[in-house]
Amino acid sequence: MKIKSMTATFGKLERARLEPGPGLTLIYAPNEGGKSTWAAFWRAMLYGIDTRDRDKKGYLADKNRYQPWSGAPMEGEIQLEMEGRDITIRRGPRGNTPFGAFSAVYTGTQEPVPGLTATNCGELLTGVGAEVFTRSAFLGNGGLSLTAAPELERRIAALVTSGEEDVSFSQAMERLKTWKNRRQVNRSVGEIPKLEAQLAQVQEHLTQLEEAAALAARLEGEHAALARTREGLARQAEIHRLLAQRKLSDRYAQAEEEYQAAQAQLNNLETELSARPIPDREALKKAQGELQYLKALDEEIRQGDPALKEAEEKAAQAKEAAKDEHFPETTGEEAVAKAASDCAEYQSGVDRAKKQKKWAFLVHLLGAVAFAALLFWGIAQKIIPCMWAGAGIYVVLAFVSILILLRSKAARKRAGEVLSAYGVQTPEELTALAQGYRDRCQASDKAAHDVEVIQNAVTERQTKRDDTKAELLDFVHTFAPEVSDLFGCSAALSRALGMDHDLVLARERAAACRRRLDDLAAQGAEHQDGPIPELPLPDMGPQETDRALALAADRLEQMNAQLNQARGTLHAMGDPAVLSAQKERLEETLSRRRLELDAVTLAMETLTQANIRLQERFSPELNRLTGQYMSRLTGDKYSAVSLTRELEGFVREGDGVLPRSALYLSQGTADQLYLALRLAVCQLCLQSKPPILLDDALASFDDHRLTLALELLWELSGAQQLLLFTCQKREGEVLGGAPGVKRIAL
Repeated sequence: MKIKSMTATFGKLERARLEPGPGLTLIYAPNEGGKSTWAAFWRAMLYGIDTRDRDKKGYLADKNRYQPWSGAPMEGEIQLEMEGRDITIRRGPRGNTPFGAFSAVYTGTQEPVPGLTATNCGELLTGVGAEVFTRSAFLGNGGLSLTAAPELERRIAALVTSGEEDVSFSQAMERLKTWKNRRQVNRSVGEIPKLEAQLAQVQEHLTQLEEAAALAARLEGEHAALARTREGLARQAEIHRLLAQRKLSDRYAQAEEEYQAAQAQLNNLETELSARPIPDREALKKAQGELQYLKALDEEIRQGDPALKEAEEKAAQAKEAAKDEHFPETTGEEAVAKAASDCAEYQSGVDRAKKQKKWAFLVHLLGAVAFAALLFWGIAQKIIPCMWAGAGIYVVLAFVSILILLRSKAARKRAGEVLSAYGVQTPEELTALAQGYRDRCQASDKAAHDVEVIQNAVTERQTKRDDTKAELLDFVHTFAPEVSDLFGCSAALSRALGMDHDLVLARERAAACRRRLDDLAAQGAEHQDGPIPELPLPDMGPQETDRALALAADRLEQMNAQLNQARGTLHAMGDPAVLSAQKERLEETLSRRRLELDAVTLAMETLTQANIRLQERFSPELNRLTGQYMSRLTGDKYSAVSLTRELEGFVREGDGVLPRSALYLSQGTADQLYLALRLAVCQLCLQSKPPILLDDALASFDDHRLTLALELLWELSGAQQLLLFTCQKREGEVLGGAPGVKRIAL
């Protein structure tokens, strides 16, 4: 697989494009030139962006760190050569998810690549998952040191064993730990403690079974005695209820007599008023209110005439004050809108003049820069036409800048003419002039509206007075036809209200007696006919009897609960034979789980010993190839390398016997060790030979070992594409004469 081109809108990159060569590509850029951003873009296009990652103290998630600085959506495109065909991969936003949209097609067509999805893109193209890729072919700027990972451990282990990569030692150990924890984590968690607790509970149930049976027998005897006591108290409470009912019936008979007397008085008053019917009290009160309202209307009509005259004078003055020679036959809002439009036109002209002036300066500056650049180039290369070409470019661009400057002055002059038509100097003065005219127009409209409101109010009150007076006379004539003026209406209403008051009092008294009679009936009172039987007097009063009955009922309820609980306990415990059988099953299961725990513990110990033995011969092929690369990188100073399962490196110097840990090496030598390890992992574990990306990976190398490293990388680039990002000039100088090396400056 080879990268043909990458196009990115990613972080500081805005539609940036990178076209590496087929072999070794040296990409130079200063600090903050975008090297690490291109590296992160390559990884994100392969494996996507983890949207679940969150910002932490001192750390930014990739979805936030590489948001485009321009505010544009995060998107990118990569063209690859894969198995003889060109493939185009694109990622872009899907809703709020960065790089959520994915497509992979054969270049120049819309034919999708079968089986290539956003999820498996990186693994299908490189042959490995993200954790192996970032530990091999992706040498970012986070350092060259290498840590173990389950997937990488399985692939390296395959170099030692038969080639199976299904499981690693750490995964197998984790599975055994899970099985062990499932049976017993500590003294209180796991299947074994649960079985022990269940067995103890069954034993406790067997012990409690006999105690529950004895308790149930005792509670049944106490329950029967309490039931007899409650029945006696209930009979006494019934006698008290009958005595209270007798008193209530006596009160009902008295209330019935009072109601009949009040009803008779009401009937007599209604008969008397039937000869001369009058309206109800609410209607009479309403008529009195309308009489008072007529007096208020007369007073308002007298006060309305001078107010109307004063409002008309103010309206005439406001209309005269609203006139303005700058806005003839124009409403206030139209004047403000026109002024805003003219101000916008003025500001647009000024902005256009400023922009043209700026462009004139930039064009002139561009001509000077082009002239200086071609002049220095011509002098350095001794090419006279280049100097004349620079002078010609400068003259042309200087002439263009003068034309743009003249257009800027003309635009500013046209903008000034817009304000001079109003006799003002600034847009703020024009805006204030239009707003003042609008305020005077609004004041004139308000004064005219006030005249109309007062005129309508006076007319409305005159009409209301005439209508109310006619309605009032018509109402009074229904019970006093002799009335002809408002004074007579007032007297007739007073007489009718007096008669209505007596009728209201009689109705209220009858209603009160009826309510009392109904309340007694609701309490259970009845009309008594015939003799009343004699009742024996109880030994206790009614309240004392009720308290004793409530206490007996509570005690009986508690006894019922205790008895039901005892019976429920007996039922829940069941037959002792069943509990004994359950105990035997629990003991058998507990014994089996303990044997399983011993077996898992033994398996963990055996697996640990096997892992220790495997570490003794951990990947000889990886150690051999890493040692070869380390020898090349250090000029044969370190002849051999050995690695632990955790990928901790040890080196042996020359003919030395004892290996030295990488912790004792200098930073540069340690980086050379882990560069050799990563290159070896690429050769042994990445069969699809994806491009190797190095981001400032050689910064700590001295000049001699830098030369050795570049020679090795140049040789490897013959079979595998390499992209080397650097912020230094040394790599370019060393590779100055190397064939097949493409150089790019960002």
